[in-house]
Amino acid sequence: MSTSLTPDAAQQDIAARLERLPMSRWQVMVRLAIGVVTFFEAFDQLLIAYTLPVITKEWDISAAGTTLTLTIGSIGMLLGAYVSGWAADRVGRVKVISVCVALTAACSLLMAGCTSLLPFLVLRFVQGFAIGGEVPTAAAYISEISRAHRRGRFVLFYEIVFPAGLAAGALLAAWVIPHWGWRALYLFAAVPGLAAVLLQRRIPESPRWLASRGRYEKARATMDLIEERVRRASGAELPEPSAPPAPSVPETEPSAQVPVRGSLRDLFTGRYRRRTLVIWTIWFVGYLANYGITSWLPTIYKGVYDMSLSSALWYSTMASVAGLVGCVLAALLVDRVGRRGIVVGGLGGTTAMLVVLAVLGAGAPWQLAVWSSLAAMFNFAVNISLYLYTPELYPTRARALGCSMGGVMNRLGLIVGPLLVGLVYGGGTQLSAVFLLLSVFTLAGAVVAGLFAEETAGRALEEVSP
Repeated sequence: MSTSLTPDAAQQDIAARLERLPMSRWQVMVRLAIGVVTFFEAFDQLLIAYTLPVITKEWDISAAGTTLTLTIGSIGMLLGAYVSGWAADRVGRVKVISVCVALTAACSLLMAGCTSLLPFLVLRFVQGFAIGGEVPTAAAYISEISRAHRRGRFVLFYEIVFPAGLAAGALLAAWVIPHWGWRALYLFAAVPGLAAVLLQRRIPESPRWLASRGRYEKARATMDLIEERVRRASGAELPEPSAPPAPSVPETEPSAQVPVRGSLRDLFTGRYRRRTLVIWTIWFVGYLANYGITSWLPTIYKGVYDMSLSSALWYSTMASVAGLVGCVLAALLVDRVGRRGIVVGGLGGTTAMLVVLAVLGAGAPWQLAVWSSLAAMFNFAVNISLYLYTPELYPTRARALGCSMGGVMNRLGLIVGPLLVGLVYGGGTQLSAVFLLLSVFTLAGAVVAGLFAEETAGRALEEVSP
């Protein structure tokens, strides 16, 4: 890449070189390294739902304290998601991911030693801040090193590590808490701190991001390194870069005038306005339903059906495992049926399962287990697809910010969902009212996605979002 190229031409050249890379062990290695980190971030996120029944009794936490304990981490995640987008678009994706991982691990270690609620809540807030920052930044990074061909499968098989972490956290909690206590879980969750060192040393920065920041020499050197690693991993010479697809930019939006530094205004300019409003709606609705269901399941099983703690935890794992199945199905189908098809179908399926739960009334624990698990399967398929879909909707200069703002809406949903369920469930209303309320939100999300969502499958990032 010549330094005499114009900014647009330099960025297009980097994109063309990335698009020609065949799948190899190098991409798999990067996906695995980032995936291990994201796995533990997910593990940390859901631990509070499974340790809450124990620490509530141990520290004599009130109903208000229980709700605060459930939501304080989500508030931190909301702020972390917002801040990480600005930071990742300015200092780089890999640096932000590494800092967030180290912070998450440190908080887990300290939480294991807490003996009262207040320091636990402070640490949970900080940990949530780090988790909220890592997840959307990692999604932007993985998308930027992917090519258009089968990008959906490549990205979603990375993203599956998040629900896998949720499922692993649920299964491990069900076994560890009755035997070793809740503190052992937080000690185990501190393991990924070592991954922060690996990330800084072994994972290259996104060449697309470097080029978007005007660092063309560094982008070229990084691409040279990546191409050499792919060449060695594949054992074959790389094909010549082909001309990237021409961006579909109207004359009123010439790409030459696009600034190097992205801003919040970019998310509401031209074509991006509708995309932002649609994707924010889906993020909010998807995670409101997700966390509204899963965060309260252990407490509902124990309180409504008078189950033992061990049984309540094992029943609760069914939703997480079913959610993992939904994520695998989404990864296998997303390049065939498209992003829009997965989102609309998943929200529609979630709505149907919640309505069935509302009608049946969940009179027995097995009914709640079966239908909540099916709802989770559809819901997780939607939510994991958003980590693929959102980065595709924004240009490189504002991609991490776009992902992080989606993460903000995600966290708003995580906060509002448990609060709504707690308000209705705590008010002594039948469980059917809880599920009916959640179904109203998911139905609204399905309608918005069906009418306004744009399809991005099979298109290079620079074609979709110049």
